Amino acid sequence: MPIIKPMIRNNICINSHPAGCKKSVENQIEFVKKYFGGGGKKPAGAPQLALVIGCSTGYGLASRLAAAFGYGAATVGISFEKEGSANKPGTPGFYNNLAFERAAAAAGLVGTSLNGDAFSAAMKDEAIAAVKEAAARAGVPAKLDLIIYSLASPVRTDPATGITHKSVIKPIGSSYSGDTIDMMTGKINRVSAEPASAEEVAATVKVMGGEDWELWMDALGKAELLAGSAKSLAYTYIGPELSWSIYKNGTIGQAKKDLERAAAAINKKFARALAWVSVNKAVVTRASAVIPIIPFYISCLFRVMKDKKLHEGCIEQICRLFKERLYASADAAAAAAAKIPVDGEGRIRIDDWEMRDDVQKAVVERMAAVTEENIWTESDVAGFKHDFLEAHGFDVAGIDYDADVKTDGY
Repeated sequence: MPIIKPMIRNNICINSHPAGCKKSVENQIEFVKKYFGGGGKKPAGAPQLALVIGCSTGYGLASRLAAAFGYGAATVGISFEKEGSANKPGTPGFYNNLAFERAAAAAGLVGTSLNGDAFSAAMKDEAIAAVKEAAARAGVPAKLDLIIYSLASPVRTDPATGITHKSVIKPIGSSYSGDTIDMMTGKINRVSAEPASAEEVAATVKVMGGEDWELWMDALGKAELLAGSAKSLAYTYIGPELSWSIYKNGTIGQAKKDLERAAAAINKKFARALAWVSVNKAVVTRASAVIPIIPFYISCLFRVMKDKKLHEGCIEQICRLFKERLYASADAAAAAAAKIPVDGEGRIRIDDWEMRDDVQKAVVERMAAVTEENIWTESDVAGFKHDFLEAHGFDVAGIDYDADVKTDGY
């Protein structure tokens, strides 16, 4: 059994720590239980059966934990993971899924994890069978109350054409230059990105847009697995104007805009309010660490929001989304009449604290004041670094990182 240390190249971590991943999931579960009151009275409409497409890390994992340990839902999760072997670690999601399954079983909850290509027709068929089986095991109707679409993949093979598309993180129309941070050293670097071609924009929308979400909802509807009150969410990010050139108005933003198109199409097809796009706050993910300006912005944002006692990570954000937006009504009559609050574009806004005027003003001022000499005291680059490492199972309190660790499972 090896001793595992983080291997990081250009803000990309290429390994994971099994014990750290397990402990991190357990810590999130404890937060969920505390936040939702440890099994108290459930709100009307709380999910009994949930499908999480992209369940193993970040907002997808947080959504599965909240549904299961907050509301007692049976869950089926899908992700594409590299399994650990006897002498080499797998992906963080591989260990997160194992930790979830172990904790769910201990709590008497039904939880099934599927490993494979969620874009494929075969996985949709496998998931439909798994949902029916999970419902039978849990003793609940085979009707999904909650469907989370939270895939984060750089490539997608279109099941209709067999063509593989690759996404890019680029601006559109003109080049982009901005500061970014090496989280390990605190060094500030100026980075540039050339504009995407029309083909690259289209490919990014194919991978990260809403087409596959629509295909999932079509498949679930055809299989008669959607409850009458089912809710489906996809997650997006808008952020401040200073990041729009590379994000909102770039290739990623075009793909996220397509999620909004897909939500409207799903609702029209099913003739009811079924799908929403939730605008979430900036958090540290494996992807956000390599997007120009984002590490710098997040490091300053975290400092400001922590100072104002407004900071949330993935699990805190999703718990608030569920409790204060999706399932806020206490009784059946209120739930039937209640409407999920949305903005003028029909989106749920749980980035409300991040985008407060006072928060954004303080972030801009801090970004202007930060230098390489004061970055560790004037920003929260240390917090960014911690969250990034924790997402891979490192820098988790209570773990002996000098000890041998089992890498092929728990």
